[in-house]
Amino acid sequence: MSITDIPRHVYWNTAFHFVTRPAPSSVVVVSVDGMPELDTATEARVLEGVRRQMPRQVFVDLRIPYGLDASGDKQLKAIIDSYGTDVAFVARASEANRKDKSAFTFPAREIAGKHPIYVSSWNDNFIHAAVSAPYSVTIGERTYPAFAVALAGLKAVPPGTFYPDFTVDPATIPQVSARTLLQNGYSPGLLTGRTVVITASNGIAPMRYLGHGIKPPVSLDIAGAEGLKRPLNADLSFLPLLLLAVGTVLLTNRMQRRAAKNMAYVALTMILVFLPISVRFLGLVVHPDVAMTFMSIYGAIRLWQRRTRRIQQTSTSGLPNFLALSSHPIEVGRDVIVAVVGRYEEILATLPRDLHGECANQIARRLSVGSGAGQIFHGDGGHFAWAEEARPLDVQLSHLEGLRALFSAPLQIGTHTFDTNIHFGLDRNEGLDALTRVNSALASANEALSNGRPVEVFEAHRLAEAPWELSLHARIDEGLRNGDIWLAFQPQWDYRTGRISGAEALIRWNHPTRGYIAPDAFILQAERAGRIDALTYWVLEEAITAAQAVNALGSRFQMSINLSGQMVDKPDLVENFREIVTRRGIDPGLLTIEITETSGMNNRSDAVRNMSRLRDLGFRLSIDDFGTGEASLAYLADLPSDELKIDRRFVSRLLSSDRDRAIITSTIGLAHALGQAVVAEGIEDEATFHLLAALGCDHAQGYYLSKPQPFDVMFRDYQARLMRHSRAV
Repeated sequence: MSITDIPRHVYWNTAFHFVTRPAPSSVVVVSVDGMPELDTATEARVLEGVRRQMPRQVFVDLRIPYGLDASGDKQLKAIIDSYGTDVAFVARASEANRKDKSAFTFPAREIAGKHPIYVSSWNDNFIHAAVSAPYSVTIGERTYPAFAVALAGLKAVPPGTFYPDFTVDPATIPQVSARTLLQNGYSPGLLTGRTVVITASNGIAPMRYLGHGIKPPVSLDIAGAEGLKRPLNADLSFLPLLLLAVGTVLLTNRMQRRAAKNMAYVALTMILVFLPISVRFLGLVVHPDVAMTFMSIYGAIRLWQRRTRRIQQTSTSGLPNFLALSSHPIEVGRDVIVAVVGRYEEILATLPRDLHGECANQIARRLSVGSGAGQIFHGDGGHFAWAEEARPLDVQLSHLEGLRALFSAPLQIGTHTFDTNIHFGLDRNEGLDALTRVNSALASANEALSNGRPVEVFEAHRLAEAPWELSLHARIDEGLRNGDIWLAFQPQWDYRTGRISGAEALIRWNHPTRGYIAPDAFILQAERAGRIDALTYWVLEEAITAAQAVNALGSRFQMSINLSGQMVDKPDLVENFREIVTRRGIDPGLLTIEITETSGMNNRSDAVRNMSRLRDLGFRLSIDDFGTGEASLAYLADLPSDELKIDRRFVSRLLSSDRDRAIITSTIGLAHALGQAVVAEGIEDEATFHLLAALGCDHAQGYYLSKPQPFDVMFRDYQARLMRHSRAV
């Protein structure tokens, strides 16, 4: 017995219980059950009564007690001979699956004579239900055809096994009593032209008939004959349906839509249930048991995996976690949003452990109400995510601002009340996998929190640059070693003395594979990667070297370097600058620190304190890009600066815009009133250069004077200018 025997029996037993048809009326069973004594004389009387009905053919399926009654034996012999060729005998096996001689009781040769003898031998399953039979049985040197073959009227007997048609309802097989027949209890013509089987169930082991329980073995022979009348008779085994099931599983694993998967599984189930019984009407036997067992095991595994995944994808709050969101494709036309709650860990630390889940659920409910999302996913560290319908960017940003307003009301967790500060990360990059989109929105939310912005949008180009940024630390170190990162110097003109009086040190990067990297993008990446400190100190060292070389020529030469807004409030900034200038032995007054706005400062009071201390050390301070963003009147009021640089966007429109000319004029007047010098950058033509001089500008910088150059080129040009200036003087 194998694991598939039970489902095979259950399937066929159930199928043949519901799928039935009437038995053929051409075969009639004459039962001798109930007769007091069945000797040869009685059997002769039964055969005589049947003969008078003029049947087409008679099969004697009886144990004949020959040799006990000579008179009865003679009568039986005579009546059998009177049938001529219209009578045959049936030898039935005493047990299923036996084909040896001792299993059969053959009629005596004196009685059978030359009349045909057929055998009835069945193969059964583990609960003794008949399933098939051999076309013939060979005993000794003689081969006996199966009784069902004779009933079906087959002339040729093929080798192998045949399968009964169990759709034949055994209860509808025509049957008459031999006793009633002998008493003339039936009308003449009842058996006329029909095949008659004279049989007894007494002393014969009954068998199970699929779909109908235990029945006399003659029922199996009639069902077998009906099966042999089908167009085909072949056992295709379990393989076709198993291959179909395996193929369906492989196909559905490639499908993305759950509805399509469900339809495929429903179709497979219908095929496994209805195809085997349907093709049985053609005479083909296809067993669904192995395929059903395979699908049951596969289904159990998938259910277990789903249960395990549900556990893995559920956070401690009971909400589904980010793994649940990223494990399924996100539909096209939907944005992924991650919200992060500021100081969430502090809130949890204040709450009893049993209220942690309630805290997360309250936040999730507000987000669900505000966003309209049916499902909110909970991550670690106060992160919540969902996907919602994509809107135009300005509408989506406005929507998230409105969502922030929902958190203006404090959270009430038990007896605890908390104010909340929430920020959002937005991913709009359709076509990427769910995990990438969730991680992108998560990174944007963290960036929004750290920068104090309500919403941060993760742009597609940042995703492409992510591997570069994540490896920037090593790449910068490599670039500094190889000389790919270097300093260019752009001279500054002093209107008062009429000569070059300084230069700005500008970092450049010529990467061996990426080529020239624009400074703005490079500096921004360095700030994000946390490498801006190392670069700044390297620039300071290189700028000091250049300043010392140029100042050795005699005339004072001011060197400017840029300082990122991310560094100005750091506690160790002043001491690091002090150590470097002391070690290098340079007058800090020769160095101008330009405070840039690439990234906004985090702590304004610490930044002002650091700038004041640097100025006390002797460094000159310059407000870079004045007039844009943070570099405005607030900087001018707070920072103890010595100069300000007018941004190139105003300078470039000086000749064409009265408004820009008025702004520059006012800025120069304001700076001079505060005792500060003014540098105009981005000068690209002679007219602008001279007009700035007329407006009172102190210093000029731009392509009109010189492009940023390597130090040796700038040094030679400066020497030549210095010599010409000396001769002119």
